[in-house]
Amino acid sequence: MQSAPQNLLKEYVQSQKFTSTAEIMQAMKEMFRDVIQTVMEVEMDEELGRERCQRSELPENEPRNYRNGYTRKTVKTQLGEVEIKVPRDRQGNYEPKIIGKYDRNADGMEEKILSLYACGMSQRDIAEQIKELYDVEISPELVTKISEKIMPEVTAWQNRPLEKVYPFVFMDAIHYKVKEDHRYITKAAYVVLGITQDGRKDILGVWIGENESSKFWVNVLNELKSRGVMDIYLFCTDGLCGMMQAIEAVFPGSRLQRCIVHQIRASTRYVSYKDIKQVVADLKKIYTAVTLEEAEQNLLDFAERWRKQYPSCVKSWEENWEVLSTFFEYPLEIRKIIYTTNIIEGLNRQFRQITKNKPSFTNDDSLRRMLYLASQRIIKHWHARCQNWDLVLSQLELMFPSRAAG
Repeated sequence: MQSAPQNLLKEYVQSQKFTSTAEIMQAMKEMFRDVIQTVMEVEMDEELGRERCQRSELPENEPRNYRNGYTRKTVKTQLGEVEIKVPRDRQGNYEPKIIGKYDRNADGMEEKILSLYACGMSQRDIAEQIKELYDVEISPELVTKISEKIMPEVTAWQNRPLEKVYPFVFMDAIHYKVKEDHRYITKAAYVVLGITQDGRKDILGVWIGENESSKFWVNVLNELKSRGVMDIYLFCTDGLCGMMQAIEAVFPGSRLQRCIVHQIRASTRYVSYKDIKQVVADLKKIYTAVTLEEAEQNLLDFAERWRKQYPSCVKSWEENWEVLSTFFEYPLEIRKIIYTTNIIEGLNRQFRQITKNKPSFTNDDSLRRMLYLASQRIIKHWHARCQNWDLVLSQLELMFPSRAAG
């Protein structure tokens, strides 16, 4: 872009006789307006195929198009608000290229608003930040309208193609208050996080609002399949209802590992305070055993000691043992990855941190937008691979020789 000739600038400055920086800023706003206005006039001439007041030679059967006045519009810039006149044509074909039809932001202010929104800032805080940056007043409604414009982007992200093979997929739910039928109800956002074959984390999608059931999870897994996922070695979850049946229906070759940490919390909920330390110590002998046989013996010892006093605790471990003991089939490096859902819980903690200033959401899409923006912000910081991934991958290739290549 060429700069303005010095002689023209000098003549302009001499003619204005500036006495303050405020006068210079005001002049710059007016120059910005005049340049934008001229660009749009040139665009309109190109649209019509002729300059103002000039007749064009068109075939008789081709309808003529004419200028049709102006529409006033205010754009927000780093210089403040600038009012322009957008040319109109009679047929309504002309749309400014320099400033889009629905774009009232000439310098990326919308991106800044979305960035602040993705940080979890309230609408009031965003308005204050924009006031400081641009000296422009914005309403909470404007923040909402700007966030709504990214819904096609959210939908595209949720439906994007995925990799063919994921060694590990973690699933968990995080709960929010969402308005539905004029009242706020608690809804779950089900987050699916995958570990790729090069050992990196990726958020595969977020599903909102439905009740947990095998039918619901079948739909989620079928979506993953329709987006290109052909195989998942291991699912790691927090006892999600209907998950086992869904995996068997959609990915019958996959295994399920229930989170040990969640199992401990759930099974010891009603254990007396005076016994909790010893109960947890005895449970630790089960899941830290070296072999499956040792773990099963320790489970028998645990049941013998505590069944009479805490039957529900013992029953919970016995009934869920099939999905609690899966990790014993794998080497230590893989066990460390799959025996708990800490990976996805860490993600959900970041979601909660970002959304803590949003006690409720007006609808499902409002929550989707927030979690999408938060996801993009979080993913930017995911660079490292899982610990000892080269060793993990070599073990997976040995254990799944026909599947590891994808």
